[in-house]
Amino acid sequence: MKGKILKGIGGFYYVAAENNKIYECKAKGAFRNMGIKPLVGDNCDITILDDDVCTGNIEAIFDRKSELIRPAAANADQAVIIFALTKPEPSLGLLDRFLVLMARSNVETIICFNKEDSADDEKVQTLTGIYREAGYRVLTVSAHTGKGVDELRSILEGKETILAGPSGVGKSSMINALIPEAMAVTGGLSEKIARGKNTTRHSELIMLSPDTFIMDTPGFSSIHVPDMEMIDLRMSYPDISVYEGECRFDGCNHINEPGCRVKEALADGEISETRYLNYKSIYEELLDRRKWK
Repeated sequence: MKGKILKGIGGFYYVAAENNKIYECKAKGAFRNMGIKPLVGDNCDITILDDDVCTGNIEAIFDRKSELIRPAAANADQAVIIFALTKPEPSLGLLDRFLVLMARSNVETIICFNKEDSADDEKVQTLTGIYREAGYRVLTVSAHTGKGVDELRSILEGKETILAGPSGVGKSSMINALIPEAMAVTGGLSEKIARGKNTTRHSELIMLSPDTFIMDTPGFSSIHVPDMEMIDLRMSYPDISVYEGECRFDGCNHINEPGCRVKEALADGEISETRYLNYKSIYEELLDRRKWK
């Protein structure tokens, strides 16, 4: 029977099957031998062991259209990264690191600033302007008042979407605003699992309709950018990559090189200084790692 993995905890995987039941499954040992780890979002084949208590085995994992390391997920069409405009103050360095991770995985990311009702207009315009000018789709919403929630809901339709963000930004409130029945679905799954109830320590896929899923992921306070070539970092910044090939020297990293088109754009206000400084911080971190290898 075909199904989709909703959650994985302690070697058990909870699979929503095509008969509308959730089965607690173990993965075949052959997956370990092949170096395959089932991921939340995987489409799979299961064999039912006991239909009364809903247990089974995962027999096959279908080909993935995308795969992420953090959050560990498969088959995501897009990601929505949620940051609060206030309380807590948004860390744009953390936001840019997430955007680099998603760009490296070829997952389109929509930026969603929550708590729009608690921020002044100048702050909203400044933050949204930085990222819209960089080429990202940006939404401002309020899970509290419901403003912008319908637009966000329309973006989710027909897709599998990762919802991510630091702790305290209102991600759970956003899920409740999007789908009031989400708590019933999550509660039912948590009751079956009988552990981890009302926590977000594990990624969990919530089905809104047969072709629409959102993945609730644990909040984070830091993001590790994996080792990558400097050109990959440059190409992960759309507002920087647009100048690729326009500098005096091929392979310019836009740090101290003369005749750098990116530095000129920065001086002219065509690139956000905040974005550039975050790019430089990641560049220096990657460079420092290489020195110790």
